[in-house]
Amino acid sequence: MYEQASHSLLNEILIELKPEIGTQRLRHFYTRLGANFYAIHTLFKLLYGERDDFKAQMVSLVETLAFRYMERTPALRKSDLARERDYNWFLSQKWVGMALYCDRFADDLQGLRDNLPYLQELGINLLHVMPMLDCPPEHSDGGYAVRDFFKIDARFGSNADLEALAATLKRRDMLLALDVVVNHTSNEHEWAQRARQGEQKYQDYYFVFDDREIPDIYEATMPEIFPVTAPGNFTWDAEMGKWVMTVFNTYQWDLNYRNPAVLIEMIDIILYWANQGADILRLDAVAFLWKKMGSVCQNEREAHLLLQLMKDCCQVTAPGVLFIAEAIVAPSEISKYFGEDAINAKECEIAYNATLMALLWDAVATKNAALLNQGIRHLPAKLERATWLNYARCHDDIGLGFDDADIRRAGYDPGPHRRFILDYYTGRFPDSPARGLPFGENAKTGDARISGSLASLVGLESALENRDAEAIDAAIDTIVLLHSVLLSFGGLPLLYYGDEIGTLNSLEYLADPSKAADSRWMHRSSLDWNKAKKRRLAGSVEQRIFSALKKMIALRKETSAFADFDNRQLLTLDNPNLLAFSRCDPLNSRKRVLVIGNFNNTEQSLPIEALTPHGFFLGGGMKDLCGGGGIEAIDDALLIPPLACLWLTE
Repeated sequence: MYEQASHSLLNEILIELKPEIGTQRLRHFYTRLGANFYAIHTLFKLLYGERDDFKAQMVSLVETLAFRYMERTPALRKSDLARERDYNWFLSQKWVGMALYCDRFADDLQGLRDNLPYLQELGINLLHVMPMLDCPPEHSDGGYAVRDFFKIDARFGSNADLEALAATLKRRDMLLALDVVVNHTSNEHEWAQRARQGEQKYQDYYFVFDDREIPDIYEATMPEIFPVTAPGNFTWDAEMGKWVMTVFNTYQWDLNYRNPAVLIEMIDIILYWANQGADILRLDAVAFLWKKMGSVCQNEREAHLLLQLMKDCCQVTAPGVLFIAEAIVAPSEISKYFGEDAINAKECEIAYNATLMALLWDAVATKNAALLNQGIRHLPAKLERATWLNYARCHDDIGLGFDDADIRRAGYDPGPHRRFILDYYTGRFPDSPARGLPFGENAKTGDARISGSLASLVGLESALENRDAEAIDAAIDTIVLLHSVLLSFGGLPLLYYGDEIGTLNSLEYLADPSKAADSRWMHRSSLDWNKAKKRRLAGSVEQRIFSALKKMIALRKETSAFADFDNRQLLTLDNPNLLAFSRCDPLNSRKRVLVIGNFNNTEQSLPIEALTPHGFFLGGGMKDLCGGGGIEAIDDALLIPPLACLWLTE
């Protein structure tokens, strides 16, 4: 009965739409709209069904989808059809990504296009360009305080330059991922400016209050995201004469998704960038989308409904485009951003595996894989048609979001253990080679997160300063070990620009007043192209890292067992220094790869009898794909080199 009413409403909406929408070239649009409208209508009604303007808002939404579809180029529509047929295309092992800042990698978009051969030399074919939209220069939050959602910042070039980059990437069989900041705007955005001028329509786009009564109710349960640099969650705007919700920074106003006009605006923005050639859209801060008094205002049920709506609408207009959920939340919460369907991702097809990232850094500090094994064992299950984005470093800080129960199972006390990890990476632990800084330190709780480049955190910076050849070797081995796990684990591996040549911390940010209080800028430096040239200098640090990663990336692409079809099995070993898992070919279960990582700085022995229950070594020796040679058992045990990761095949 309800489904009939939904289709009846769809017919009414189509009649009300402008005549030019009813053209033959919308055949696929109408088919997809019909297939998805029941879900769209149901979700929209759950969120906004009590509003008097419900039908008018539904008309506006469908009209938005139709007009954005009409703008979609024939080439993009062709890509949509191909990806609908091969709907698991992104689960292939052939994709390897890199995240970078356009201006810090190559000045501007034209420079980025010119330097694509460098990325392809390494084997990168998925490019995540960090936010490039127009922001106030002094209050940009690294591109996440957007002033104009439809305009590339002039520092990077123009919208036409972005389209040219997207077209070039497609010719090179490379994917483009772009950011859409869905939780907030800059306080200089047109909506905010018009709200300041007293326009009620735009004040309703935000959480705006005359006094502190309601803000204080919210504050009673909302945590502080940046307690040092931006305490509290509300800011007094003198020009408007009102309080406005600002969860992240005082200059970033949170959008109010209780207003359906906000959702429609953001869907329009998402589809605009899909039409500019983005293959993947990274939706920023999705855990914060719905604010509810009496809660922490994160991971609310309505936030998931909003994401489902965004995905269903994208399926109508641009079904070939994937979503990444930027939700750095507790392990128990993160898999929910795939959606609730048993197979298909109904929210985002990709989610950051922040738990794995944090676990890897724990293993580097402790020199063992005890917590890493526990954490992986309890990683939440993903959907069949979804995947993790696996990374060691990114533009952001490192949070220690392990599960307390896993920490205890690994034999540690959660509080002191987190303090040890923080001290280890920020120079407070004796003899630690790491060179990091705390970020977001909370004086009330003692909690903090960690900033620093990968190379500096694993000890390369201190080793080079001390001219310690053994420590340099250990740092390089650790960099390769971390990436070896990422490339073989299952999911989309995402490298961070500069890590491929061992880029160290930069303190240049301290000279910029707008950045000096944010230690994350120490690992957001400009790529040193003179350093990059050393990747071809035999024996150099840069050459050793670059060549090792290049080789592993090529091997990954050739190894179908590394495709992500829930084909990973974690092995239980008695040796706490080792991480071991098997990957089986999805088309031939007898073809397997055994991945063994040694996080200790001494050689480790792995008895053959520990592998035989899993069917390995029944037929004799194995070959190491990375090393290229055979590996034999000595005294009925494999010897795993220090800080090494082996990819073994029978």
